[in-house]
Amino acid sequence: MALSTGAGGRVAPVRALAQVGRMSTLAWEIARNTPRRPFQWRELIQQCWFFASVTILPTALVSIPFGAVIALQLGSLTQQIGAQSFTGAASALAIIQQASPLITALLVAGAGGSAMCADIGSRTIREEIDALEVLGVSPVQRLIVPRVLGMTIVAVLLNGLVSVVGVVGGYYFNVVMQGGTPGAYLASFNALAQLSDLWVSEFKAVLYGFVAGTVAAYRGLNPGRGPKGVGDAVNQTVVVTFLLLFLINVVITGIYLQIVPPKGM
Repeated sequence: MALSTGAGGRVAPVRALAQVGRMSTLAWEIARNTPRRPFQWRELIQQCWFFASVTILPTALVSIPFGAVIALQLGSLTQQIGAQSFTGAASALAIIQQASPLITALLVAGAGGSAMCADIGSRTIREEIDALEVLGVSPVQRLIVPRVLGMTIVAVLLNGLVSVVGVVGGYYFNVVMQGGTPGAYLASFNALAQLSDLWVSEFKAVLYGFVAGTVAAYRGLNPGRGPKGVGDAVNQTVVVTFLLLFLINVVITGIYLQIVPPKGM
């Protein structure tokens, strides 16, 4: 049978589905253990501070060129088609709806998620996780829940930071470098943007942070043997998280565009 050999044609899909199932089970365990007491408030604050300290500066620096590229590209395109008055709305909506959550997710997963996976993985190979279970302490409640919640909170805050920095940067590059009109930029943004655009952006940030934390925790709890296994788990965490986040972004964007009517001029 194909399932009885390590190189069978059906082994890889079955193993992938098994990984998805175990990861989903861990996500449910995290959600189920979140309201349980005693809650690790001190650990949550420490993790929030750690994730923020390693992601704030890179996120702000990345958001500036992202906003500049979007503003310059859209400004050039709108000039070609004679729709300069819509530059502000197009660039701001692109930054808030798409660029901000993705930048936040990539930085949180790349910096915070890799560090979280390395920390949990090192604890696993040192058998600290097994020791907690022997003592009757849930490792999910004690270690995983504060880290995943901390990553989710920081992702939401960073998403707001990226939105502000990206929109301000886009305004500067469009108005100052491309000779746009400040009044037309702001008027088009006010005419086409709506509060639901910000809400869907924050919802994406919450989901991205939770997914990134869950993937990092899962790979940290299931590393290979030795330090090399932890390093491989960190690499897998970043790759798997990026793939999941882009897939989630496509699904949420498609649903949002179908159920939320656009705002007219």
